[in-house]
Amino acid sequence: MKARSHLLGFTACAMISVAAQAQERAGARTEFKDCDDCPQMVVIPAGEFTMGSPPSEQGAEAQHRVTIATAFAVGKFEITFDEWDACVADGGCGGYRADDAGFGRGMRPVINIRWGDAKAYVTWLSRKTGKPYRLLSESEWEYAARAGTTTMFSFGAALSPSDANFDGSTDGSGPSDVNRQQTTPVGSFPANRFGLHDMHGNVAEWVEDCWHDDYTAKAPADGSAWLEGNCDGRVVRGGSWGDSAEELRSAARTGGFKDDQFDTTGFRIARSFSSKWREVSVAASRQRRARRKEESKPSPLPGRRGKAGRQC
Repeated sequence: MKARSHLLGFTACAMISVAAQAQERAGARTEFKDCDDCPQMVVIPAGEFTMGSPPSEQGAEAQHRVTIATAFAVGKFEITFDEWDACVADGGCGGYRADDAGFGRGMRPVINIRWGDAKAYVTWLSRKTGKPYRLLSESEWEYAARAGTTTMFSFGAALSPSDANFDGSTDGSGPSDVNRQQTTPVGSFPANRFGLHDMHGNVAEWVEDCWHDDYTAKAPADGSAWLEGNCDGRVVRGGSWGDSAEELRSAARTGGFKDDQFDTTGFRIARSFSSKWREVSVAASRQRRARRKEESKPSPLPGRRGKAGRQC
């Protein structure tokens, strides 16, 4: 193992709209916040993909198919110091005031976070909102990072320092525009096709899974976390400001002991949807199909088509 140095008050009609957009229009983007101070979330549609990389790219990433059966939500940005400090101020996160290493707080991603600290944050946020927040599984993370792409990076076969915050120098010199040597405020670089920022670089991100040296036949194929094996080690994804481009690849994976704290490591969160939300999603699909069928019927007036009224 490599150690690493709303739907707030949504009406049924609004929920139907979210479900319809997320599951019927691949690539459509739906965002929400469960409270004013909550992280901005993006709905990620269900789907399937090839996880891992070909042997020509790198080892420890054996390719295998994974199916994400239901939509879920992912943080648009990495958790920031503002969001972490709000948890601490509210009596959560163990009262731990994370050190910013002199980079600054505010909208910069929180750093020096252990895996257990990340878990404490999602526990606090779940209690605050009554919603099921959690860390991403490793397969969910790669699915969200790829955003439908099969290339080495979500932006293509190569990564530029204008695409992400990483060490793009040839000799480690800096700080410079190619090697900033610190975090940058979240959202400073372009989003991927799902609307997620900094999936490559800025800070490496803890996920739920226990560490395994490579994928085997036991690796979950349903998007769930792999929770057997060396659970003192946990998976870290995405690479950081201190890493080379190779470590920022969509398939790249490293591990860290769960008590590690580095100024290169933070986290991003996920949120599951309730069974009621999934039922509404199915209802939305049926309603949209019925509306399209109704709209296709000939109108009694020449040159006009009937249109069903919107119902929730």
